[in-house]
Amino acid sequence: MKFGIVKERKTPPDRRVVFTPQELIRLQNEHKEAKIKVEHSDIRIFKDDEYTQLGLNVTYDISDCDVFFGVKEIPIDALIPNKKYFFFSHTIKKQLHNRKLLQALLEKNIVLYDHETIVDSNNRRLIGFGRYAGIVGAYNGFRAFGIKYDLFTLPKAETLHSKEDLIIRLKRQTLPNIKIVLTGHGKVGMGAKEMLDGMKMKQVSVDDFLTKKYSQPVYTQIDVLDYNKRLDGQVLGNQDFYKNPQDYTSDFERFAKVADIFMAGHFHGNGAPDILTRAMLQAVDCQIKVVADISCDVDGPIACTVKASTIAEPFFGYLPSTHEEVPYTHPGSIMVMSVDNLPCELPKDASEGFGEMFMKHVIPAFFNGDKDGILERAKVTEDGKLTPRFAYLADYAAGK
Repeated sequence: MKFGIVKERKTPPDRRVVFTPQELIRLQNEHKEAKIKVEHSDIRIFKDDEYTQLGLNVTYDISDCDVFFGVKEIPIDALIPNKKYFFFSHTIKKQLHNRKLLQALLEKNIVLYDHETIVDSNNRRLIGFGRYAGIVGAYNGFRAFGIKYDLFTLPKAETLHSKEDLIIRLKRQTLPNIKIVLTGHGKVGMGAKEMLDGMKMKQVSVDDFLTKKYSQPVYTQIDVLDYNKRLDGQVLGNQDFYKNPQDYTSDFERFAKVADIFMAGHFHGNGAPDILTRAMLQAVDCQIKVVADISCDVDGPIACTVKASTIAEPFFGYLPSTHEEVPYTHPGSIMVMSVDNLPCELPKDASEGFGEMFMKHVIPAFFNGDKDGILERAKVTEDGKLTPRFAYLADYAAGK
């Protein structure tokens, strides 16, 4: 089995990589039959020399490999027919801008394993950068608050080296007695929580958050039934919400009345009610001043996320009265951070974490006959066709 680590070719450049040099050495040590080639790259967070110094083969030509590992979408003209690829294709939700990519994968008889489709037998995702999105997103939320009120200036996360560096910068700042509400208990939400805990911010219960005043900054982490309620008033548990989201409406208004910063790290399922609505933002008693929408669903459940921002320009203002983007210096605006590729700001940490997950959950499947079905479930295309699990993409792939 020959594995190839591809050069990231998407613009803007992405410095992350699936495997660090150390993880590739581990792969070789644990699976002696594996052969590895690393494609030359001048943008990767780990330099070519860091691979070659460990005895790894870095070359301009990896076309003889069987399986290729990348992070972002691979340009169509760089795809090699009749090979196997792992990368985030951003096609499984029928994203229109990548329809031609899926069509090319089928035409070139490529087997695609999308990182997003690597799940266990209970359909829980095993691979992703969500934790690092939460880490950087929380940091950016504080950076936005410091800028908005001219309290402090934090350096961009991309100029720092690690999560620990981000926490050190945060701990140096003096914050007023603000309240932060954090949604989500998945990898994204827990990544953001790591930052809040790392800077020693006090966590309080939902009831205390809503009713008490504090002399120090505090946060609360809320679950779906904290910010959604059944229309008929019953309380039936999380599973009822997941099965019957149409029977619920947002109950987030009570948090909007007391929170200064909203960090959105939730997963928003199809059919679930909007969380932070235009009406809530327009209310005279809305206290929210900064929204760090880490989940970043444009025109989705967070009304002020009218666009995805960028690492270069991470912040914009949202004017509730007109539902429009304005400069974040506008006195009536809410400051919004909605960068949709946050882990790119912490490429070393993100790559290390990703590689560890990949080694644990995916690589063994190549050498144990895929006994747990990891590869079979993740396979989107094969033999020039969509696999049965992803047959729902047929109309999308056909251009309909």
